Amino acid sequence: MKPKKELLHRPKLLKYAIFGMIVFLGLICLYNCSFIAPGLPRARGPFAFEDGSDPVTGISHYRRVDLDLEDQELSLEVPKSIPVCDTRYSELIPCLDRNLIYQLRLRLNLTVMEHYERHCPPPQRRYNCLIPPPAGYKIPIRWPASRDQVWKANIPHTHLAQEKSDQNWMVVDGDKIKFPGGGTHFHYGADKYIAAIAGMLKFPGEKLSNGGNIRNVLDVGCGVASFGAYLLSHDIIAMSLAPNDVHENQIQFALERGIPSTLGVLGTKRLPYPSRSFELAHCSRCRIDWLQRDGILLLELDRLLRPGGYFVYSSPEAYAHDAENRRIWNAMYDVLRRMCWRVVSRRDQTVIWAKPLSNSCYMKRTAGTQPPLCVSGDEPDEAWNVPMKACITPYSPKVHKEKGTGLLPWPKRLTAPPPRLEEIGVTLEEFHKDTSEWHDRVIDYWKQMKFVIQKNSFRNVMDMNSNLGGFAAALKDKDIWVMNVAPVNMSSRMKIIYDRGLIGTVHDWCESFSTYPRTYDLLHAWMILSETEDRGCSIEDLLIEMDRMLRPEGVVIIRDKPHIINYVRKFLTALKWDGWSSEVEPRADALSLSEEKVLIARKKLWQEKFTI
Repeated sequence: MKPKKELLHRPKLLKYAIFGMIVFLGLICLYNCSFIAPGLPRARGPFAFEDGSDPVTGISHYRRVDLDLEDQELSLEVPKSIPVCDTRYSELIPCLDRNLIYQLRLRLNLTVMEHYERHCPPPQRRYNCLIPPPAGYKIPIRWPASRDQVWKANIPHTHLAQEKSDQNWMVVDGDKIKFPGGGTHFHYGADKYIAAIAGMLKFPGEKLSNGGNIRNVLDVGCGVASFGAYLLSHDIIAMSLAPNDVHENQIQFALERGIPSTLGVLGTKRLPYPSRSFELAHCSRCRIDWLQRDGILLLELDRLLRPGGYFVYSSPEAYAHDAENRRIWNAMYDVLRRMCWRVVSRRDQTVIWAKPLSNSCYMKRTAGTQPPLCVSGDEPDEAWNVPMKACITPYSPKVHKEKGTGLLPWPKRLTAPPPRLEEIGVTLEEFHKDTSEWHDRVIDYWKQMKFVIQKNSFRNVMDMNSNLGGFAAALKDKDIWVMNVAPVNMSSRMKIIYDRGLIGTVHDWCESFSTYPRTYDLLHAWMILSETEDRGCSIEDLLIEMDRMLRPEGVVIIRDKPHIINYVRKFLTALKWDGWSSEVEPRADALSLSEEKVLIARKKLWQEKFTI
């Protein structure tokens, strides 16, 4: 028989056990819930959910089964509205969201900047809601005035003005933020700094364009992109690049100003540009450890520079005389010497290196010299989600023999057939036909919009399926710049974009684009929605992503198959793109692969009082 004391103790043990189980289950619930972003619904994917309802609206007519969109055409209903994200997410960049990285518990190497690279949410975690503008948002100041000032309400962040107050990056002035044109190593203005670089290179008249031979520039660690802003008056276009790091709003400021720029980082992956894209790379105190991993970041610059291209480096390592900076300089000089780069000029705080014009230096290196040459078959133009390679890309026999790119000076190169056309199997006739047809198409677009747009309505433009760059080339006389995007299945064509003196990037439209919300005035989508459907990705997700990128009062031009246009038209009210719209059946031309329609719609400026 059990002692009485032990029998009395049993109920207490049972209570403790039940209490412990409740706490344990509560912790499990809390752990699982931590993987869902607070206040935001999950995404619609291209497939049906178990209960047939959409997790945002609860409406079953979003259900997508094995039938394709054309089979379902016009039979589907769409919601009258799409939920609005919480205002905390007014600056959300889905694939560069550090909260997501934390919640997914990704094991990333911080020393090589993996946490600043793209990490996209899985389909069940996508944000299926419209990104609201911040309180007090105003239509952006128009170019060219925007180069020097923006509305503070649009980017309500002033920490950079305080942190960089001695470098003249930016100044808060009432309801505006102003940009004097300074930078970390050009406090007294980018214009003077640019002239000084041209003088170091002995270019005529201290013009950095050098008669149109310097056109494409890569500015890494660009800050608020004042260097790129002042290059524009020299007929030079820079891809200004910076990560979403501790200076997290620098690219947002740059795009608000109307300066070509994008989010990116020299980490573990190649930058999404083809080989031999830039005549000049620039780093002004860009806080990059160029010596890490045996100089692999310098080798990435080598891949991107054209034959004879320049690397302009303004940093203490180039001029300071303390022991640590001397050590870094000597090590960096040694790596670049083994890469066959040479110093062409060194003055004050800046040193300029040049990449070789041919393979001659590589062939003279002692056997076993590091870094090695890349092996045959290592494609230097593959640039989407490709790890950096610790090797030097030698030139083809043709480039080695010609000792250059064969490109004409700007602006002649814009319409001249690039030498690399043959590498992608495009004939001269096809190239000229593409240029001509896009010229006519753009004229037709502007005729459709002439009653609703002003002269300076557009500054930041994106062509979501750039092909050979004909759309951007047709806009050459307008005061705009174009981010040309090559979808992953057409990535080989991005080299033609750069050879024409334009800029762009490779991207997978099943994922979110690396930019802040409200950064483009015009999105041009030619057959990209059809391609998205064919790949089994969600058209609805892409439309919400387009809305995220589009500024209020911005315009979308969608040119696609009739059933796609009919479907998208149903979403105009839900997306708040019903400020104005126009739909036409364009004339058939040499680029028409099938029957097409053109839908042009304008996004409203809206503010939501209540958000989910």
